[in-house]
Amino acid sequence: MITLAIVLAVFVGVSLGLIGGGGSILTVPLLAYVAGMEAKQAIATSLLVVGTTSVVGSISHARAGRVQWRTALLFGATAMAGAYGGGYLAKFIPGGALLIGFAVMMVATAFAMLRGRKNTAAGGDQSRRPPLLQIASVGLAVGTVTGLIGAGGGFLLVPALVLLGGLPMPIAVGTSLVIIAMNSFAGLLGYLSSVRIDWALGLALTAAAVVGALIGARFAGKINPETLRKGFGWFVLGMASLILGEEVHPAVGITGAALTVVAGAMTFACTHYAACPLRRLTRRSSPKAAAA
Repeated sequence: MITLAIVLAVFVGVSLGLIGGGGSILTVPLLAYVAGMEAKQAIATSLLVVGTTSVVGSISHARAGRVQWRTALLFGATAMAGAYGGGYLAKFIPGGALLIGFAVMMVATAFAMLRGRKNTAAGGDQSRRPPLLQIASVGLAVGTVTGLIGAGGGFLLVPALVLLGGLPMPIAVGTSLVIIAMNSFAGLLGYLSSVRIDWALGLALTAAAVVGALIGARFAGKINPETLRKGFGWFVLGMASLILGEEVHPAVGITGAALTVVAGAMTFACTHYAACPLRRLTRRSSPKAAAA
């Protein structure tokens, strides 16, 4: 099982290299259900894996000038405080409850992936400075979530940087990787006050994820980003169903998985075929259809 976990960690890294996020969404279930780690140990180890992989990913962005260091350091400093506090508070919360919270975050992440992000022009104003108080407050909140359940870094950070600071998407992604690394290591320190991790296994998984991230980065421009984003979103919904089935009740997981399959099939049908009930309903309810 350990060998399988290391092989799957490569695919975790590939997903990070391809879409720039989602590492913990895949790493925590992998560690908990494949490597057999206890919930808190899995979350702590995932922070090590994601943090180190984010450092590697941020280097190329920094070399290309796609990191706004002022925002990264200010946002990261407050987020680190929240992440350390969240990691420390986790010792008072049952592991099962943390995994359920993680599954809820997975569902929110999946919907964000399926809905897509509002992009900002690539040539936007890179020197624009977001309000300091907003950066500090949002950084603290995001950091607390990251430290507590080991998730929510990139998928909360990138929209926040785009909407708060008006950063172009490439700058927001590069800046967020720096913040994710700071968050992850601060959260890990918080967990280490009460959780012991297997450093040999953690470093092996980290090395595998880094290799995967480098592979994914090479293929990032060759895959349709819309297809990749939506496919990943449906996969995350399926993984959330698995966790809820394990931690709450099998019926909850089966129901979630069934709804995911039905919704995915309807989405595929409405994308590729004209005979789609949702499309018909939309046409009937539209002002143009009513006027006709």
